[in-house]
Amino acid sequence: MTGMTHALSRYDYLVKQCLDGKALLTEPPLAQHFGHLLGKPNEITGNLSHQAILDAYIALVDGMKTTTVTPGPAEPGMTFFGQFVDHDITLDATSSIGRKIDPRSIRNVRTPTLDLDCVYGDGPDASPHLYHNKHKDYLLFGRDDCALDLARNAKGTALIGDPRNDENILVSQIQGAFICLHNILMSHAKDGTRAENEVSRMVHGVGGMSIRKTVWTETVVPRLMDFEHVRRTVRLHYQWLVLNQLLPSFVDKACIKAALAAPYVFGKHGPIMPAEFSGAAYRFGHATVQPSYKLRADEQPRDLFAMMKAFSPRVPDDDMHMNMFFDLEDGNTQMALPVGTKMAETLFALPDGIVNKSEKWGEIEVPVADAKKLALRNILRDRTALQLASGQQVARWLQAHAPHLGIKELKAPEALSSRHIDKTPLWFYCLQEADAGGKLTGVGGTIVAQVFVRLLRLDPESILNTDFTPWEGFGGADMTMGKMMKWIETNRDTIPLGHELRCG
Repeated sequence: MTGMTHALSRYDYLVKQCLDGKALLTEPPLAQHFGHLLGKPNEITGNLSHQAILDAYIALVDGMKTTTVTPGPAEPGMTFFGQFVDHDITLDATSSIGRKIDPRSIRNVRTPTLDLDCVYGDGPDASPHLYHNKHKDYLLFGRDDCALDLARNAKGTALIGDPRNDENILVSQIQGAFICLHNILMSHAKDGTRAENEVSRMVHGVGGMSIRKTVWTETVVPRLMDFEHVRRTVRLHYQWLVLNQLLPSFVDKACIKAALAAPYVFGKHGPIMPAEFSGAAYRFGHATVQPSYKLRADEQPRDLFAMMKAFSPRVPDDDMHMNMFFDLEDGNTQMALPVGTKMAETLFALPDGIVNKSEKWGEIEVPVADAKKLALRNILRDRTALQLASGQQVARWLQAHAPHLGIKELKAPEALSSRHIDKTPLWFYCLQEADAGGKLTGVGGTIVAQVFVRLLRLDPESILNTDFTPWEGFGGADMTMGKMMKWIETNRDTIPLGHELRCG
C-alpha cells in the first residue's frame, strides 16, 4: 500500500515494528472478558428451598409494578442512548436466566472501549458491507422507501455494526443519527475548499490532535486519512456525551467525581467489564422506561412494545422527531421515569415474541406469567446464571477497601426479610439506593461510574487522555445530545452523496 515504509503492506509494517521492538502495543491490550468484581461467584446458600426463594423474588418484583407516570430528571432519549452505549461496549451471546455461567468464560463480542464499533465495525477494509463500494469513506444509510431508515440487505436485515441496534425503532434512530453525523462530517472533510470550511478545519484539527500525531502517518493508509479524522472526531464527541451527559443523567455527581479522582477502587487488574455492571448496576435503564412515547408532538403516544419492530424495515410514519426525546430547547421533550424501585406495568407482561412459555430456574418451573416479568428475569439471571454478589456484600467490601466513599449498607426490603432472606439481589439493591434521589448512588453509582471512567482512562486516545473540547457548532463545553441532534437534523439533507448511500 502507498505511504508505508519501503512500500511495505500494513501487515508487513506491523511485523517489522514487532521485530524491531517498536510495536505500538507496548502495554497489554484491554481484557475483553467478564468477571466478578469481588473475585468469586456468590452461590445460593442456606436452608431455604429454591421454590421459597423464587416466591420471595416474585413478591419483591410484584411490588415494583406501577401505573403512575412520574417524570424523572433525565430526557427519555437518554434511556435509549444508554442502551446504544451498552451495545457499543458489551455483547454476551450466552445469556441465560437458569443456567450457571462463569463470567470469565463469556466472550465479549464488542471491544470494551467507547469506540463506536457498533457504528463503524472494523472500518472500510474489514467491514466493507457497512460502506459504499465506491465511496468507501461513507457509511451506507437510508432506503428509497424510507430515507431515514438504516440501510438493509435484500432480506431486510440492517447493515450495521451491531444487529441489536435494530431491535426497536428508538435505538435504531440513534444509530442512524450517528451514521448521518459521520457522513455529514465526511462530506465536509473532503471539501476541496478546506481552508474556508469551518467544519472541515474542525474535523482535521480534532482528528490529528494530541496523541495520534506521533503515529498517524505510520498506521493509517493515506486514502483513509479523511475517514480516520472523521471517525475520531465522532468518537471523541460521543465519549464526551457519555461522560458529561449520560452519566450525570442517571448517576449521582459525587460518584462520578470520586471515579474521576480514583478510577481503580476495585483494583487495576480486575475485569474490564464486570458482571456486576452488565448484569445488574447498568440495567437501571429498565426502571426509567415509560410505558408509551410520542414520536412526534402532533400524535398520540405509542405503546412501548408497539415500537419493538425488531430487525425489519421501518416506514416513514415511524420516524421520530428528536426534540421529543432530547432537549432541543423548544419545550417538547418528554421525560424518562426516575431510577428507582418502580417500573412501568408494561414491563411485567413481555410480549409473546420475547417470552411465550414457562422457563426453568434450576429445577424449578417458572410459570409463563412470571417469566414475562422483566424484573424477575433480571434477578433470576443474577442469582443463578451470573451468581453476583449481593448489594450488601458489595457495600461491605467498599466500606473495607474504599472507606473514603462513605458507602452505607441498606437492609433487605420487607418482601425478602419477611421470608428469611437478608441479602438483596444486586440489581434491585442499586435501584433501592436510587429511590430517594432518582439516580444511582452508593454501590450502584460507584460500579457504573468506575467502569466508564476506567474504560476512558485505559484508552490512550480517549477524552481523558487528550486536550479535547467539543466543537462550538455542537455547543462547545455546553454540548448536549439535543444540540448535536439538532445540528444533524439541520444538515443531514446536505450530504452530496445522500441518494447513492441508500441500500435496501
